[in-house]
Amino acid sequence: MKSLGIYIHVPFCGKKCRYCDFYSVNYTKKQTEMYCDAVLRNIRHYSDKNAVTDTVYFGGGTPSLLTAEQIAQCIVAIKEYFKLSPDAEITLEANPNTLYPEKLAALRNSGVNRLSIGVQSMNDDELRFLGRTHTAERAAKAVCDAAAAGFDNISCDLMIALPNQTEENIRYSVQQIAELPVQHISAYLLKIESGTAFDCDEIRNAVPDDDTAADLYLDMIRELKNYGFMQYEVSNFAKSGYESRHNCRYWKSLDYIGIGAAAHSFLNGIRFAVEPDLQKFINSPVQPVTVTDGNAGSFEEYAMLRLRLSEGLDLNDVKSKKDSIIKKIPPLIEAGYVNFDNETVSLTEKGFIVSNSVIEYLIF
Repeated sequence: MKSLGIYIHVPFCGKKCRYCDFYSVNYTKKQTEMYCDAVLRNIRHYSDKNAVTDTVYFGGGTPSLLTAEQIAQCIVAIKEYFKLSPDAEITLEANPNTLYPEKLAALRNSGVNRLSIGVQSMNDDELRFLGRTHTAERAAKAVCDAAAAGFDNISCDLMIALPNQTEENIRYSVQQIAELPVQHISAYLLKIESGTAFDCDEIRNAVPDDDTAADLYLDMIRELKNYGFMQYEVSNFAKSGYESRHNCRYWKSLDYIGIGAAAHSFLNGIRFAVEPDLQKFINSPVQPVTVTDGNAGSFEEYAMLRLRLSEGLDLNDVKSKKDSIIKKIPPLIEAGYVNFDNETVSLTEKGFIVSNSVIEYLIF
């Protein structure tokens, strides 16, 4: 049986972060109720018992603004209309301020078995700059409360390359998170996105230049490795066995269905997306989608996604391009950007910094 992932986008936020360009709207109790009804309708619509659903991911937005009962309803519906694997990875993204012992216990009972907590930093000045509403102390408590509620697969987000951020700042955040009961860390370089509050010259001129950001990134990788978090993707680090199974679906070009306003899907070689329109999603019997790529899964796409992973690209999987890629590898090895064992090409830590350029050179 083929496998399937389900992504549910929850676009509600209590407050928009200054750096975020994801589709989101202000939280209201009434709208979340109508939204969840629409999600349940679409779960029924996409019903598929011919594939094993082994990952479910509630992303956002701030999915943890939903009640545990609403999350449970979605999981129950997935069990009814899909063939949900008994050991499925079911992830919920969460803001630390929304996690407290009673809710965590209810979420665990609902079937959620993995949390991705938006910590971003363990420095309160950095958190205020980013527009986060929690403190470092609150983030630590949320993680510890989650572990006490029975969660043994917890991920934390970390953001680097902030204005005036030093290697010491990053090491401190890594150390503070690593000493918590955390198994996975997603670490992102701050990127100034168009239309966000950070999209201004004041912020753009304050962030570190590319060379400084690269040094911060490499130092963070070394520090994470010291605590047993090994890099398995450009921005993702895990203790052994705790790699995000759902996110690996994206990088390995495996099927997933996205439900919710602004959700994306990859199914049977077709990529499609739901319009980023809350009311249209709520009011439509079936979510309105637009095909973004009717012939997805090309060599270029497959190779680009595989090279994001530390395990790299097995050239035996792309035999028609194998010779042309091999010819391009020697100067990349000499520059320290890739490793090659005559079958698999993979990026080094240094190569991940300039991954876009290296990947484009190799496959185009």
